[in-house]
Amino acid sequence: MGTVAREHSIGEFGSTERKQGTEEKESLNVFGVMDPLPAALRWRTTAIPFLLAVLLLSSVSPSRAIYCDEDDCYDLLGVSQSANASEIKKAYYKLSLKHHPDKNPDPESRKLFVKIANAYEILKDEATREQYDYAIAHPEEVLYNTARYYRAYYGHKTDPRAVLVGLLIILSGFQYLNQSTRYNQAVAMVKKTPAYKNKLRALELERSGGITNKKKSQKNTVKKVEQDLSNELDLQITGAERASVWKLLGVRFVLLPYTLGKLLLWSACWFWRYRVKKHSYSWEDASYLTQRSLGIPLDRWRHIDEATKEDLVLKRLWEKSNMESYVAEMRKESKRRR
Repeated sequence: MGTVAREHSIGEFGSTERKQGTEEKESLNVFGVMDPLPAALRWRTTAIPFLLAVLLLSSVSPSRAIYCDEDDCYDLLGVSQSANASEIKKAYYKLSLKHHPDKNPDPESRKLFVKIANAYEILKDEATREQYDYAIAHPEEVLYNTARYYRAYYGHKTDPRAVLVGLLIILSGFQYLNQSTRYNQAVAMVKKTPAYKNKLRALELERSGGITNKKKSQKNTVKKVEQDLSNELDLQITGAERASVWKLLGVRFVLLPYTLGKLLLWSACWFWRYRVKKHSYSWEDASYLTQRSLGIPLDRWRHIDEATKEDLVLKRLWEKSNMESYVAEMRKESKRRR
């Protein structure tokens, strides 16, 4: 018996180990790595948030409460849900004579009149009454009923043009703040470089005729002079230009008709001059074609030295064959440098 019992217990232990091994294998993810959460814990982590969401939604008041708070709009007017518009109007006038502040100075009666007036505003309009009836029949659709309510009561009261103007002003304000911040940070970094300090030193020597004063008593004066000289230096920082009002989204939107008209006129002139008349490209237009062919942003193109620009323009890179030759040449140069 003892042997049989031991064998039975060993068999149970072995099956338990096999079962645990199977569970461990099942918990391996697709990458062959042990999943940090067993199946039971994974189920709990999924079920608990779901249960919390259900409890939260169940604790939310019915969606019809956004119309007349906790009261029923029909009960406030003392009519049934099947009452017609004439019955609702008569019930409201009857109650207003009783609870209007001019007729009844009681504070509680005044509060009740506010509720009655609100209920009448909801039920007298066919659209809002239909929405309210839907909310009564479908109280579980909280988000949908709430969205319909606010759209009906506040959507028509807001001028879309005012919303658009306000949005453009806000976006333009953030845009200007972002540009100013980026530029100030870039300037602060540039001022710490030796090249900037040497340039500032050279400008100071040029202004003072080669004489500098380093006395500690004139430290504030020196700082003021450095600040004035710094303002004279034209800091051209690629990717961080000064904040400009003309580049703001709101200003560009206002000037959009002018911009589109200018673009159409420019396109028409371009087509007439270079497609119909077959004239040679001017230097400005050839520069534009070169910059567009290379895919260089306009701000970066402006910071390229004139000699490099002239060399690129003379290559006529807007022509496909020339562009292919230029790309092949650049690749060879890159491999040679490596």
